[in-house]
Amino acid sequence: MKYVGAIDQGTSSTRFMIFNESGDIVAVNQKEHKQYYPQPGWVEHDPMEIWSCTCDVISACLKSSPISASDLSAVGITNQRETTLVWNAETGEPYYNAIVWNDTRTAPIAKSMEGKYGPDRFRAKTGLPLASYFSATKLSWLIDNVKGLKEDLKSGKAKFGTIDSWLMYNLTGGVNGGIHITSVCNASRTLLMNLGTLKWDDEILKALDIPKECLPKIVSNSEVYANGAKGGYLDGVPLAGILGDQQAAMFGQTCYAAGEVKSTYGTGNFVLMNTGKSQCPSTNGLLTTIGYKLGDEEVVYALEGAVAYCGSVIQWLRDNLKIIQDAPQSQTFAEKVDDNGGMYFVPAFAGLFAPRWRADARGCFVGMTAYNTRDHVCRAALEAAAYQCKEVVDAMIKDSGVNLTAMKVDGGMTANTLLMQFQADILDCPVYRPVIPETTALGAAYAAGLAVGVWSGLDEIKKQWQCDEQWESKMETSVREKYWMEWNRAVSKSLGWVDGGDGSEPKKGGGWGKVVAFAAVAAGLGFIMGQKKR
Repeated sequence: MKYVGAIDQGTSSTRFMIFNESGDIVAVNQKEHKQYYPQPGWVEHDPMEIWSCTCDVISACLKSSPISASDLSAVGITNQRETTLVWNAETGEPYYNAIVWNDTRTAPIAKSMEGKYGPDRFRAKTGLPLASYFSATKLSWLIDNVKGLKEDLKSGKAKFGTIDSWLMYNLTGGVNGGIHITSVCNASRTLLMNLGTLKWDDEILKALDIPKECLPKIVSNSEVYANGAKGGYLDGVPLAGILGDQQAAMFGQTCYAAGEVKSTYGTGNFVLMNTGKSQCPSTNGLLTTIGYKLGDEEVVYALEGAVAYCGSVIQWLRDNLKIIQDAPQSQTFAEKVDDNGGMYFVPAFAGLFAPRWRADARGCFVGMTAYNTRDHVCRAALEAAAYQCKEVVDAMIKDSGVNLTAMKVDGGMTANTLLMQFQADILDCPVYRPVIPETTALGAAYAAGLAVGVWSGLDEIKKQWQCDEQWESKMETSVREKYWMEWNRAVSKSLGWVDGGDGSEPKKGGGWGKVVAFAAVAAGLGFIMGQKKR
């Protein structure tokens, strides 16, 4: 039996997992790290604590299992994306805490970078708008606020990276020969990489005044980068796979064909569609990004869309309204009624995200009558998650021209079978939940194992995917169309509470320029809730 390890470094914690060649979980250990909030809107992590946690979970996992490091054929890494840090190559010490993906301090910087071009200034090259979400603005802030950093970056003394770069540097020796790399999918989230060339873009670097000398080498998602440093916990083990968290989930869900979609239901809802070997520019409020690249093979692209409030709505029912005591009760109550009783809930607590991008929206219940009960409230809240996911999927279909034939799901809310059935009904397609729920770590393990021959190729991996439960659409077309029409009417009632209150489109700058950073909330928090808190 062969074994592959995976370091899963997330926003709230770090895990190390060991899988066997059948894709089964052999061992796991997890440890949380502290969240720092120095000012409103600021979110930071201590890079040294993240590295310490990584060492701890690797050590504990190996000690608790019959598997030793020498038994591992390879180890892969999956990480929170966009989180940015810089460190001194001579001392190995960070210059500043890591600025986390959902930190909003750089919104003014993103706005200032627009110039006369607007938020889509670099979209044609990067697939992304200018926003505080992505790494480039965070690096600019560090350059402006850390004394002497710019000079050190230009000289090569200081290194920039996302969390994958930081872990790989330390795993391979740190100041004693540690390598400085990043995977192509993580690079695609920096706003600095050209999606066509898969290289750092000189024009963008010049425009943003970012020294090229500080940037890591861009590598594929599956190849042997180096072996673990001598004397370390992974001494001699090939480090062979790196995927950003959402791409790792897509890879673990074996969405390898164009048009295949995975959806993670957590605090937010995060949807990725494989679009194949060609970029698919979005005109419908989505992001174009790298899906994965295996060694020397052609790159695979993806469309992604994020919904901010999904599982967090159930938390709101529990903690704020106090109409349920725990998340499972939302299903218990919702099942007591046959439908929503004509009531719809639009959870636009901080505006609407993909694909509408309406910062002027606010949450609302509509269609309520004296007939409605707590049971209808719970049902409307659950159905809202499915409606919002459909909006993203519809945008993907418009952008890609590919119809959805099935959707693979993961995350904490997939335990809610009423929601999953309604999702299948409103999408009018099958919904599948896998046996192995840890799709993010599994995706990183698959990428690493492919590089060293544990698995022969994607066909072998795809055969390992097993369905735990599936839901087929049972809803009549006329009923589905009625629900969809009424949902859109409900959404129209949520608009216009900000930016004038007349329900009109936001003023210039109220679309991508004002709210694209919200995508980070749905993306990352969806991952936290879906992958970490099952």
